[in-house]
Amino acid sequence: MHDEFLCHVTAYGTCGGQRIGVPLGTYRAPTLALALWWLRDRASWIAERLDPTPEDPSVPPGALVPVAATIPDVPGLLRTWCADDVQQELVADELAGGRLVRIAVADDTTEYELLAESVDALRMQRTIPALVLPVA
Repeated sequence: MHDEFLCHVTAYGTCGGQRIGVPLGTYRAPTLALALWWLRDRASWIAERLDPTPEDPSVPPGALVPVAATIPDVPGLLRTWCADDVQQELVADELAGGRLVRIAVADDTTEYELLAESVDALRMQRTIPALVLPVA
């Protein structure tokens, strides 16, 4: 059983012709349930910042404009993922099995990536090369 999980959220874009990543958060979750909660929370956080409720009093009138229909609806995709129990169960199964999970969505300018992996699996990967090296 994998007991601890390392979770990351990163936004990737292009600056000066180069792809750059901007870390949006990292969390070392002590349980699988908290890792899943944090990933959903960060996905919701991104969605709300990209597409706030127009009635929100903190958003000035006229500040929000619709995007073209050809642009992927990143906030909608993130909200759908958060609400999908089947997807949440799949992520839980993958993490419990020690596998890396990557959820990525992109629009015309930015890719948003949520990653989670077992700390135990990371430790085991680091020791494997040492175990297979011949002893001189």
